[in-house]
Amino acid sequence: MNTTTSTTTPSAIPSQAARWTIDATHSSVSFSVRHMMISNVRGELGGVAGEVTYDPRRPEASTLSATIDAASIHTREESRDAHLRSADFLDVARHPTITFVATSVRRRGDGLDIVGDLTIRGVSREVTLAVSELSGEHTDPYGNRRLGATATTKIRRSDFGMSFNAVLETGGVLVGDEIAITLDIQLIKQG
Repeated sequence: MNTTTSTTTPSAIPSQAARWTIDATHSSVSFSVRHMMISNVRGELGGVAGEVTYDPRRPEASTLSATIDAASIHTREESRDAHLRSADFLDVARHPTITFVATSVRRRGDGLDIVGDLTIRGVSREVTLAVSELSGEHTDPYGNRRLGATATTKIRRSDFGMSFNAVLETGGVLVGDEIAITLDIQLIKQG
């Protein structure tokens, strides 16, 4: 009796990588930052676009690049939004987009860590997006294949040249340095 045992290594698994684009109408980028050391102010950015190459069997081979319209910042207060668009913060006149380009992807339990270069105001810093709630692939009512995920990260705005602040008479500062970011992204499979 001759028995042959077969093992499959990750490199021997045929790639099932697919190209996906971000569906801007069903995706959001939101953030929160401490205001006057009292509470968090929340806002969002629109105009998110990008492309992902993803193979659920080999997520480490994934690629991702995304662009966000910096002028789309919205915090429900027009005068604050105008200030956030100014040279004190995003400086959208000189830097109209925020970009993210992945440099590596690694598994983390049921999720993924996507490490990449985030560029704001022309300054690039490495950040890690902690991806959770990665959905399976689904077909929408129009026959499109869709995939979704939620990712979070924290950045320091001062790392990107946004140092505007005011010291409060009771101590502390007007605007916190740490910004918590949440991305809810829906992708559409291409060809």
